[in-house]
Amino acid sequence: MTIAVGVFELFTYAIPGSLYVALFTYIAARAQWIDLAAVLKSPSFLLVIVVVLLSYLLGYLAYPLGLLAHKILPKRRKRDVTAEFLRRNPSAKDRPFVQADPFLLLAAIQLQDAEVGADASRVRATGLMLRNCAPPVLFGAVAAIVELFAGRSPVFAITCAVLFLIGGIALVIQGRMLGHWARMRTLEVAFWIPDIDDKFRP
Repeated sequence: MTIAVGVFELFTYAIPGSLYVALFTYIAARAQWIDLAAVLKSPSFLLVIVVVLLSYLLGYLAYPLGLLAHKILPKRRKRDVTAEFLRRNPSAKDRPFVQADPFLLLAAIQLQDAEVGADASRVRATGLMLRNCAPPVLFGAVAAIVELFAGRSPVFAITCAVLFLIGGIALVIQGRMLGHWARMRTLEVAFWIPDIDDKFRP
């Protein structure tokens, strides 16, 4: 369980936060707010600790931005996980676990088998990581557009802007897909737990 929580925090907060740290470092160095050469001469161990702490803190604080990107980007189609699961597994139609809250169902699976439950948690954490990485990538596209006018390499700047814009949108889409897979995986695992229905009977 400790490993699963560690992976969730690393994927959901620390990795997206590291992108914010990289973006802010670039902007600060470009605007000459910091002396990047002097910073890099700092003790490596201390520098790593500061970067890790900042990454986690920024990732945690910026979590709502990932949720906002998820809500703003239009969906091409609405996918009902429960309906799709029942279409593929009609024998589960009358089983109580199918209508249970997905997070409560995942908690029940983890109580039954922590290792199996961790698999669905890792997929969900990966989806959240991709979604939360989208805002700093999109902000990178904005920075590239600014560089188009302020920098000396307009071709490189416009190339980065296009790639970052496409990448940010793709991250949100892939994050949604992995979230869908995580919910589907939770139902598929619960299907094979014999007494899981007893936990959700009235």
